[in-house]
Amino acid sequence: MQKQSSGEELLATRNMDLHILDHRLRVTSISKNGLVNFTHPLIKLIFLRNRTRCKFFSLTETPENYTVVLDEEGFKELQPSEHLQVESSIWLPLNVVSNGNASSSSQAVGVTKIAKSVIAPLAQQHVSVFMLSTYQTDFILVKEKDLSVVVSTLEEEFNIYKEEGGESVPVHCQDVSNGLHKNGREAIQPTVHPVLIPKNQFCVMSLDPDTLPSIATTLIDVLFYSSSPKEDPQSSPSQDCVKFFSFSLIDGYISLVMDTEAQRQFPADLLFTSSSGELWRMVRIGGQPLGFDECGIVAQISQPLADSDISAYYISTFSFDHALVPEEDIVSVTDMLQHQRNEPATS
Repeated sequence: MQKQSSGEELLATRNMDLHILDHRLRVTSISKNGLVNFTHPLIKLIFLRNRTRCKFFSLTETPENYTVVLDEEGFKELQPSEHLQVESSIWLPLNVVSNGNASSSSQAVGVTKIAKSVIAPLAQQHVSVFMLSTYQTDFILVKEKDLSVVVSTLEEEFNIYKEEGGESVPVHCQDVSNGLHKNGREAIQPTVHPVLIPKNQFCVMSLDPDTLPSIATTLIDVLFYSSSPKEDPQSSPSQDCVKFFSFSLIDGYISLVMDTEAQRQFPADLLFTSSSGELWRMVRIGGQPLGFDECGIVAQISQPLADSDISAYYISTFSFDHALVPEEDIVSVTDMLQHQRNEPATS
């Protein structure tokens, strides 16, 4: 794969579209202890699509909790509970499209190809993002209140469209202006967060939605019964292995991220991955829960990966962020991030 220069990437973005998808999303967290209170609605959202109007659903298990990202129709299914945390913002998913094809058609996979054109400019404008990479594409979630800043920041490089009722309507800065164009705050040096690199090998896979019933019992077992709620989440993230399983069903497309141990429980002929069957290693970002207001966390990881032309999937969760990089690149990524931590802060 030939490495693009920064100028070439920016030039390429002029032939790329940025779509504001027709979903209004909530980011929630279900505690491990409280999962038993939500299995009924979660099974409905995953398997019984004809019983809900939810079109955007993602469930990710980490050692700490279950992160559930879903649209307003899906959110109605979750009853208020002491075990449910809800981030207060409405989030809008963005998607980069090139020549009419989803950005996943590029040779470079994941957040790497949008690091310089989308992630870095938004970080410079103090826009916090929540990333959700899937087998098919990469969703960049931004807070609805930041939309005018997003559009004004990116409209020079992208044709921007808002999807409304199946139609793509061109959007310009004045269309979403609420008096906030550029975020004038002085740039600050972002916190360099500690990272953890567990030993699990991960697969990024997909599944024909028609065959979902065939793996229903396995998926229910892995999602709801694979770990005891009495496990101490503080002791789980170690240098050995980290519990991580992600299932997304978005506009009819299924994406699964799991380690090789979980993969062995599924029928090999139903799940599919890229022809190379690549294995991925995880970089888990954050020593303490990251929160939703800090900016530049994704850029901090994606920028050096883009500079080195290393593909990456990126999945944000309620507490921590997770980048998946090709296994053969994990040593260079580890060295790169170690170097970044040791560098003195510059203004």
